[in-house]
Amino acid sequence: MVMEEVFTASAPAVNMLEQIRTLTDVGAMTRLLHECIAYERSIDNELEALLEERHGLEKKLGGLYQSAEVLEFVRSDAEQMLRSVSSTCDLADHVSGKVRELDLAQSRVQTTLARIDAIVDRTNCIDGVKQALEVEDYETAAKYVETFLQLDSEFHESAPGLGNAPGRETESEQRRQLFESKQKLEAIFRKKLAAAVESKDHDNVVRFVKLYPPLRLQEEGLRSYVAYLRKVVAMRARGDYEVLIEALGSTDGGRGAGTADFVGILNNIFKDIAFAVEENEDLLFDLAGEEGVALALVELQEECDARGSLIIKKYIEQRKLLKLTKDIAAHSKHDMNFDMNLLAVAAPPEGPDPREIEVCLEEMMLLSQTSEDYFHFMSTKMKEAGATSGQLSPRESNSFKAGSFGLSVQELVGYYIILEEYFMSENVKKAIQIDELVADGMTTSMVDDVFYVLQSCTRRAISTSSLLSVQQIINHTGSLLNNDFSEALQRKIREPSLFLKLFSQGVAVQKAGAEVSAALNNVDVSAEYVVKLKHDIEEHAFETLIAPGEREKVKSALRELEDIGNRYRHIGNQGLEQLANSIVPRLRNLLDVVGTVSYELTEAQYAENEVNDPWVQKLLHAVDVTVTWLQPLLTTSNYDSLVHLIIDTLVKRLEVLMMQKRFNQLGGLQLDRDARTLVGHFSAMTQRTVRDKFARLTQMATILNLERVSEILDYWGENSGPMTWRLTPTEVRRVLGLRVDFKPEVIAALKL
Repeated sequence: MVMEEVFTASAPAVNMLEQIRTLTDVGAMTRLLHECIAYERSIDNELEALLEERHGLEKKLGGLYQSAEVLEFVRSDAEQMLRSVSSTCDLADHVSGKVRELDLAQSRVQTTLARIDAIVDRTNCIDGVKQALEVEDYETAAKYVETFLQLDSEFHESAPGLGNAPGRETESEQRRQLFESKQKLEAIFRKKLAAAVESKDHDNVVRFVKLYPPLRLQEEGLRSYVAYLRKVVAMRARGDYEVLIEALGSTDGGRGAGTADFVGILNNIFKDIAFAVEENEDLLFDLAGEEGVALALVELQEECDARGSLIIKKYIEQRKLLKLTKDIAAHSKHDMNFDMNLLAVAAPPEGPDPREIEVCLEEMMLLSQTSEDYFHFMSTKMKEAGATSGQLSPRESNSFKAGSFGLSVQELVGYYIILEEYFMSENVKKAIQIDELVADGMTTSMVDDVFYVLQSCTRRAISTSSLLSVQQIINHTGSLLNNDFSEALQRKIREPSLFLKLFSQGVAVQKAGAEVSAALNNVDVSAEYVVKLKHDIEEHAFETLIAPGEREKVKSALRELEDIGNRYRHIGNQGLEQLANSIVPRLRNLLDVVGTVSYELTEAQYAENEVNDPWVQKLLHAVDVTVTWLQPLLTTSNYDSLVHLIIDTLVKRLEVLMMQKRFNQLGGLQLDRDARTLVGHFSAMTQRTVRDKFARLTQMATILNLERVSEILDYWGENSGPMTWRLTPTEVRRVLGLRVDFKPEVIAALKL
């Protein structure tokens, strides 16, 4: 029953009781009994722990009882302090209210005093304006007006609660008088400014424009001053244009009107605009900040559009550029469609004289160059004025090249490109037509002439500062080098009988050698000149065109020149191969002698060969006779290439011949001596290394010098050291098999 009461104390206990009632197994009952006993013991332990704390709690309660009297005193003092603080707080609230009332009164007094001071100051301003106007001291009058306007903006409405009707009437009267004086000043300033502009009195123009801001007429002052600057530029431009027209009228109207200085007149416009911007930038900024500078730039550019485009159009008309381009087009079209069968009947129409064209090209280059410099200056100034940061309107931040003057310059550049391409083509053709051998020179005249023309024209195109000009002229340069000039270089080399003339009845012909050498040297020097031309264009273009995007476009256009240089080298190599093929047959008989020479030598034969070489010296003598006479005629690069081509042919033939022979060790020593002699002689003939050409032959000699087959392993694989083997393992076994004293089975057993 006790356990039942315990378990009914809570809902979990009820569940446990139900569980006990369902028990039927003695073991389960025993286990549950033990759990209950254990739970009871844990409760006993907790009770004992709580009882152990009883002594400490009783001791603390005793201490609190003893301190009850002290706490009573503290409570009494706290209540007294509370009453004192409450009284002080009430007093502070009362004082604070009085302070706020005093502060409000003081504020009203200060406002009243400030208003009284303002009335006095306004009176002084009105009196000061009147006195200044009497003595025409406009600067002082403007300052008084500015001061009054500042006071009026501060005290435009009566102070709240002032309730001073007479004061308000006084202010209204003062404002009326002052604004009358202000209107009078405005009329005077406008009249004085107009008179100064009319009389071109720059100092007075600046003086009265500076008086506009105090009257809060900054925008009007800015527009008046910008209009004045534009008028000054227009007057100078108009006068220069009249001088130009007069100069043109005094000539026969031809292209040779040298007194008409189009470049100088256009430069004057640019200088005047740049001077107007630079000298007045601070004043413009004071009038309207960055927008003031931007407005001046835009307005002055409009004047440039009007005057500059007129000059460019007059130049195009005066120099008859449209007719020139039509004549060039007709000439070029006839060249393309001209039928050689009609040569005796009809002659091609003569194109414009390149010498007259060159005069126009120099002028057009200067016109384009100075225009591009001007565009760059104006764009820089506009950026400084804040166009790129979005502080200006789209109209103000518009590109200067989009105006009528920019379009005129683009038209001029289009004419320039046509004329420059024609000038280049005609001069290149002329240089090819008058081509001749240069005395004491290795090339013919056309090489230096053509590249001088190309360099001069590309530099002139770069000097225009126009990216379009540079790209087009580079492209045309590549076209000329790739077509007309390339054909001229190959024409002589392609002559079937050219290389056959080198030797007549077994004797070298000096005249034919000079012709062959000049043709080959032309190609070699031209390849070098193409590289130099590319570097020259790149260097000068990067100095002029500074934008990264422009430089990348120039690099892209120059890639064709690299290809042309490589193509020239390929053409030169083909010509040198033909020259080498005409020389090698003269050495064939001596190479055939090598096939009869034995390399199974006795001691006596080896010693005899040292005194009387059986074939090497004869071969080298024949090479000297047939090749070295060309050395002073060929460029160093061509001569070295020729020697290497001959070496290639000789070495290949010698390798084949040696693979057909049988050797003893003395024969291997003889071959090594022969190879060294060949390397030494040919090394003296050329500035390039020749050891790699003889590497296979030298390695064959090394193998044939071995005392035993196994010694090859001392030179092979990891033991090769700095030597790179040019022979394959199969070829090594084959060379070892040439030794009469090496057994085939030993060679076959080698692990290479």
